[in-house]
Amino acid sequence: MLSLTRRRNSLYLLAGLIFTFVFLSYRNLPRDALLRPGTKQPPSPPGSRWSLHKPHHPIPPSSLHRLPTTPPLSLPRIQKHPFPPESPTELGNRLIRQQRVKDTFLRCWSSYRSHAWLSDELRPVSGGKRNPFGGWGATLVDSLDTLWIMGLRAEFNEAVEALGNISFDSTRLREVSVFETNIRYLGGFLAAYDLSGDERLLAKAKEVGEMLYAAFDTPNRMPVTRWDLNGAARGRRQMAGEHVLLAELGTFGLEFTRLSMVTGEMKWFDAAQRITGALRRVQNETQLPGMWPVVVDARGMKFGAHGDHTLGAMADSWFEYLPKMYALVGGLLPEYKEMYEVAMSTAIRHNLFRPMVPGDADILMAGLVHAKTSDGQTRTSLRPEGQHLVCFAGGLLALGGRLIEKQLHVDKGEKITDGCVWAYKAMPLGIMPETFYVVPCESILECKWDEKKWVQAVMELGSSGEDKLSFEKAKQLIDYKRLPKGFTAIPDTRYHLRPEAIESVFVLYRITGRKDLMESAWDMFQAIDSHTRTELANSALMDVTVTDEAVTLSDTMESFWLGETLKYFYLMFSEPDLISLDEYVFNTEAHPLQRLLP
Repeated sequence: MLSLTRRRNSLYLLAGLIFTFVFLSYRNLPRDALLRPGTKQPPSPPGSRWSLHKPHHPIPPSSLHRLPTTPPLSLPRIQKHPFPPESPTELGNRLIRQQRVKDTFLRCWSSYRSHAWLSDELRPVSGGKRNPFGGWGATLVDSLDTLWIMGLRAEFNEAVEALGNISFDSTRLREVSVFETNIRYLGGFLAAYDLSGDERLLAKAKEVGEMLYAAFDTPNRMPVTRWDLNGAARGRRQMAGEHVLLAELGTFGLEFTRLSMVTGEMKWFDAAQRITGALRRVQNETQLPGMWPVVVDARGMKFGAHGDHTLGAMADSWFEYLPKMYALVGGLLPEYKEMYEVAMSTAIRHNLFRPMVPGDADILMAGLVHAKTSDGQTRTSLRPEGQHLVCFAGGLLALGGRLIEKQLHVDKGEKITDGCVWAYKAMPLGIMPETFYVVPCESILECKWDEKKWVQAVMELGSSGEDKLSFEKAKQLIDYKRLPKGFTAIPDTRYHLRPEAIESVFVLYRITGRKDLMESAWDMFQAIDSHTRTELANSALMDVTVTDEAVTLSDTMESFWLGETLKYFYLMFSEPDLISLDEYVFNTEAHPLQRLLP
C-alpha cells in the first residue's frame, strides 16, 4: 500500500511539473507579441449571432486605431515597499483571517450554486433569484477569477463547464446596461482567461465582445449605453444618447484593449480609443477645465456643458481607467498618463476637502463640485458629500502616484483611504453608509473639532425655506436621525456589500505596507460579515445607522460581493505577490488583467 501511494504521488508530481511547464511557457510569451495582429483567434461559440452581425455603420479596416507594436516601457514599480518576513504570530493570524474570508465566499458560492445557478443573483434571505444583468449568470462569471485566486479549482472547472449553457444572443430584459455587461462579463472572462489560460474563456470573451461591439453601431460610433439588445439583433438602427453618464460612456478601455491584445483584432481597441479621443479633445474646455462632467451628450459629441463634476458615482471609473490604461499597455499610450495628471490636478484643487471630525483626524474626502465658466472665469461651489463609491479614489491616487512618480498623489490617496476607514469606524455597525454629508474645514492644514459648528451645520441643512431649525431642535434631529458626530446628514443609509473602501485599503497596503491597514481591514470584514450574514449567504443592509437589534436585510446580493468585495478582502490577507499590482491591473469590477511588461 505504501509503495502504491508513493507511485501515485510520483505521478501527481510529474503531472504537476508538466502542467507548470506548459503554464509558464504560456505566461512567458513575449509580451509585445500580444499586440500584433494575427494572434490566434478563438472560435465563436456555435449559434452566436453577433459574429455574423452586419453593421449599419462599418469602419474600414484601414481607418482602425491600432495598438503600438514597439517594446513596452519599464514603468516605475507600484509595490516597491519591502515587506519584511512575518513572525509566526503574524503569519498565523493572517492565514486564519484569509481562511475566514474564503469560508464566507464558499458559503455564498454554495448557496448560489444550489438556489440560483446560472441566474444573475441569489436572493440571500428568501433563496430566490434575480436577473437584472441580462440573465447570463452574472454571479457565476463575476466569480470565476475569485475561484481561481482562492485555489478552488474544482469549483472553477465546474463553472467553466457551465458556460456552455449561457448564450448572449438574446435577453428577456427590455434593455441592458452596456457598461455593466462590459465590466462584469467581458472583464470576468478576460481575467479568468489571463489567470488560467483556458481557451473556452477567451472564446466566451470574444462572444461578449462581438455583442458589445454592436452597441457601437451608431453614426458617430459612440455606444448606446442603455441598449435594446434584441432590437439591435433584429437590425434596428440606433443612436447614442443625448444624456449619458460619463462612467457609462468611458469605461471600455481596459476590457476592449485587452481583448484586442489577446485576439489581435483591433476593432475593440479602436472603439474605446474613439471615445478617449473625443473626451481628450475637450478636457480643458469643460465648465471645470481638466475634468469632465457627470452627464455628457454622446449623440451631439458635446462633453463639457454640464456643471457637476465628481470622482464619485456616475463618473468614477472613467477617471479610474486613465492610469490603469497607461499601465496595461506598458506606457505605450502616453495620452492616458497626460489626461490623468491634468484631471487629478484639478480634482485635488477643487474636489478634495478635509472634513471636521472629532479627534481632528487628518483625512480627506472627495466631494461634488458645481462649476460654471464664463468670460474666462470659473466659479465653483463644493457639495461636501461622502460616498462609499468614491472611496475607490484613494487607491486611484495612490496607484497613479506610483506610476507617474508623484508622491503628492500617493499622500492624497492615503488620506482619502483613511477618511473611508474613519467613516466605517464612526458608524454604530462599523459599516459606512452609501452617502452622507460632513462639515468641510476652512483649512486643509489645520482643523479643530467644534461641536457647536457641527450642530449649526445640521441646523442649516435640516432647515427648509423660511422654517429655520433652532439649536435645540437641531440636537433633537441629530438624535432622531442617529447622526454620529461629524455627520450632518445621511440621505442614503444603505450598505450594498460594496467593495470600494476595502479596494483602496488593499491598494494602499500593497503600496505602503502600513500594518494598521491590515487591522482596519479585519475590523471592516468582521463588521460586514456579522451584520449582513443570512442563513444562506450575505445580504445588503437597509440602514447602517441602527443598532444590531434593528438591522434590516434587503434580500439582495449583487455579483460584486463575490467578484470584488470578498476578493479584495482575500488578497488583503494574502502574500503581497499574489496578483501583484506590478503584473496586473484591476478593472472596475476587480477583474485582474495582465499588464504588458518589458
